[in-house]
Amino acid sequence: MILIALGANLPFQAGSPAGTLQRALGELERQGVKIARVSSFYETPAWPDPGQPAFINAVAAIETALQPVELLALLHGVETSFGRMRSAPNAARTLDIDLLDYDGRVITEGVTLPHPRMAMRSFVLVPLAEVAPDWRHPVTGQAAGELLTGLADRDAPKRL
Repeated sequence: MILIALGANLPFQAGSPAGTLQRALGELERQGVKIARVSSFYETPAWPDPGQPAFINAVAAIETALQPVELLALLHGVETSFGRMRSAPNAARTLDIDLLDYDGRVITEGVTLPHPRMAMRSFVLVPLAEVAPDWRHPVTGQAAGELLTGLADRDAPKRL
C-alpha cells in the first residue's frame, strides 16, 4: 500500500484549501496515479504559529508504477503547479503532499521512508487510521491508533 498525506492552509486559484486538495487528487489521477481511497478532510490548527490559518488535511491510498523517488518528484511537481513555494519550515502553504509509506519499504537514500515525522503528527495519523485501518508502521510495527495514544491532544484534527 502506498500512502500520501495532503494538506493546505492557504487558498489558491483552485479555491479554498479543501478545494485545492480535491483538485490536487484529480491532478494526480490525470498524471497516472490511481486514487484508491481518500480519508475524510480534517481541520487542524497551524503549528507552530496558531495565528496562521488552520490546515485542511487528508490521507490517500494510491496505486502507481512509479518508484518512490519518481513518485516524490511527481508529488513535488503537483505542489509547485498549485503554487507551493518552499520557504521557511512550517510556513503557510497552498499545497503540501508527503509520501508517507510505499509498500512498507524502509529507505534512506533519495527519499526517506517511512516519512520520518509521520508518527508524531496526529493530523497524519487520524486520517491514516481512517483510510488504512490495518496499516502498521514499517519500523515499529505499531498501528496508527497505537501511535496516536502517545500524542498530545493540542493539535487534534476535527473532521469536516
